[in-house]
Parts: sequence; structure tokens; C-alpha cells
Amino acid sequence: MSTPEGFFVDWNGHIRTTTDPGGGYLCDVDTVARYVGVTTKTGTLVHEATFYKDMAAIEKAGIKAKLVPGSHPWGNPDD
Repeated sequence: MSTPEGFFVDWNGHIRTTTDPGGGYLCDVDTVARYVGVTTKTGTLVHEATFYKDMAAIEKAGIKAKLVPGSHPWGNPDD
């Protein structure tokens, strides 16, 4: 089963896509509950976030953050 395409905010305040979260992580998405669970490949939950279907939904929520690619490192609060 494929991951629904959408966005979430990571623990450093960056916007990431659910289909390419980076860091070797995977996303478990519930679009009805608007939930994203970010897990390791073995299933360990490392982050929970709100699911946004598109950038317009993020803007409507008043979130001002940078969209980063999957290649952008996780865990660096100073970037």
C-alpha cells in the first residue's frame, strides 16, 4: 500500500512530504484523522504530526515554515 501524498511539520519546524520524509524514515498516514506517524524502517515511532493535504492547507493553518527535501538532515535544530 502506498503512502498518501501530503505534508507534515518535523520536530525542527520544517515542512516535509509524506512520500519522502528523509532520514531513512517512513510515514504512516491516516488522512481522515489528519495524522502522520513517522517511523523507522523497523516500525519504531519517532515523531507524530498533523497531516496536511497540500501547501494551501499549511498556509491556511498559519504555519510559516520552509519545505525541505528528503535529503535535508533530521535532528539539527540550528539549520
